[in-house]
Amino acid sequence: MKHNILFALTAVAGLALSCANAADTYKIDPMHTSLGFSVRHMGISNVKGHFDEFAGSLVFDNGELKEASGTIQVKSINTGVTARDNHLRKPDFFDAANHPVITFKGKRVEKTGGQTVLVADFTMRGVTKELRLPVTVSGPIKDPQGTSRVGLEGTAKVNRNEYGIGTGAGASLIGEEVTLEINAEATMQK
Repeated sequence: MKHNILFALTAVAGLALSCANAADTYKIDPMHTSLGFSVRHMGISNVKGHFDEFAGSLVFDNGELKEASGTIQVKSINTGVTARDNHLRKPDFFDAANHPVITFKGKRVEKTGGQTVLVADFTMRGVTKELRLPVTVSGPIKDPQGTSRVGLEGTAKVNRNEYGIGTGAGASLIGEEVTLEINAEATMQK
């Protein structure tokens, strides 16, 4: 009988320790997240836009960011000008019909001089390149409903030509460098 009680206590303690060290997955909250971009137009102004449809997740282990991934629906591009958005969906830009999704697949998280950098395979228009996204992580905190939330903010630059974006008429009026900006909030999944 003593051995059964000791075994049961050991099993419960082991389970409790494994749960305490388990990774936590957070799902991106689209109501409190924005995925934006900006690009120079004719060298004199920045045109800004964002995507309205996206999903993603963040994984934390012992409070440290370990992984991130996400998808963006290209058709949801929004610069506030319908004619421009329709043009951006066409084959000479994003080619949304043939490449409907932009993906971000985390490979690793690096810590350099107090800075956190997400390193991921970033795929647009069928082209995958490694992207280094320096981020600031906030939280976790508990919201009024008791749900654990984290924040993640980051900015990176990509060269649109490397992804075959903007190859048609008028492309020379647009800067090659595009600034990507993410301001995300995510909730822990149970």
